[in-house]
Amino acid sequence: MSWEQTISGKIIYGPDAEVIEGYIVIDDGIIKEVHEKKTDSQLIIAPCFVNAHTHIGDSVCKDPELGETIGHYVKRDLGQLVKPPDGLKHRILNSTPRDEMIGAMKSSICDMNYTGTCAFADFREGGINGINLLKEALNSSEIEERIFARPVQTEDEDKLSAELHDLLANADGLGMSGTNDMDMSILETAREQASKHGATFAIHSGENDRSDIDKALSLDPDILIHMTHAEKQDLKKVSENDIPIVVCPRSNFITEVGMAPVTKMLDEGIKVAVGTDNVMLNSANMFSEMEMLSKIFGIDDRQVFMMCTLMGATILGLEKTGSILEGNKSKIMIINGNSNNLTGIRETISGIVRRARPDDILSVMI
Repeated sequence: MSWEQTISGKIIYGPDAEVIEGYIVIDDGIIKEVHEKKTDSQLIIAPCFVNAHTHIGDSVCKDPELGETIGHYVKRDLGQLVKPPDGLKHRILNSTPRDEMIGAMKSSICDMNYTGTCAFADFREGGINGINLLKEALNSSEIEERIFARPVQTEDEDKLSAELHDLLANADGLGMSGTNDMDMSILETAREQASKHGATFAIHSGENDRSDIDKALSLDPDILIHMTHAEKQDLKKVSENDIPIVVCPRSNFITEVGMAPVTKMLDEGIKVAVGTDNVMLNSANMFSEMEMLSKIFGIDDRQVFMMCTLMGATILGLEKTGSILEGNKSKIMIINGNSNNLTGIRETISGIVRRARPDDILSVMI
């Protein structure tokens, strides 16, 4: 038995995020029709967000000490917080009971749903056990995910190879820390195994400084994360090799590592998506990322919106997701354009990007 629904309002339509008035017809989770027609509806029908980089295992610790307190100032230390294997997050992950970890991740998954996210990519620590924890947390959830795992067996070559095989049989790819955090031979083996399995190889790069960028590029990665300190010559190489980048503005801001050269990335024709990164540092709220990209980075609002929706879906290989188009999945959020916050906006895209909040959402379909 089919289930059909019609919704009227301002529709953010197609791969170019064009705003039209009209209605959409949804049939069994698929956008069947989109019709342009004058309407008095104050609803805004928008594609859901794709959060292209998270670490939701960090959900067990949401108020960490960020560094050394000197007078009234906290000196941030990224390595102390997240560097494997002994950074604060890894010590916490290793000491947290299984049920508590799963419960914390479930809460973050629910929060992503509530705040308009229909899909996310998680860089999964903890080897095969870490994958299983996330899959259990995802049980019964309709949110789409990409799991990029990383090995824990790094001392013995045979054990590493066997673990990588198991990881790639159970995940969508590998999500590795930077080349300054582990031996290149390990990363080269990981890259080789990912290629053999036809799986994604993603790696952090250029977050704290640019010293690891050349080595990361030598691995021919499928996705680069951060590239906060990338220079022009780096971005040219990235563009020439058609490697997409996922930026994490709020995360880089709170750890004080700098601001990614997003406009330069876009000028080079690089596909750029957005992630919220570690849940221990930031909520998984993509509205906050959009506001920061628009107001602080000064990026065009339509470009920002597309980076947080369609570009994430494209980079992660999520088919028929990320835009409202006939035949696509009906992963949409219905926003109240007449809320106390949004009433009076004149440009729909700019209003959503610069000032919309999760409480402006009336419903989310994922």
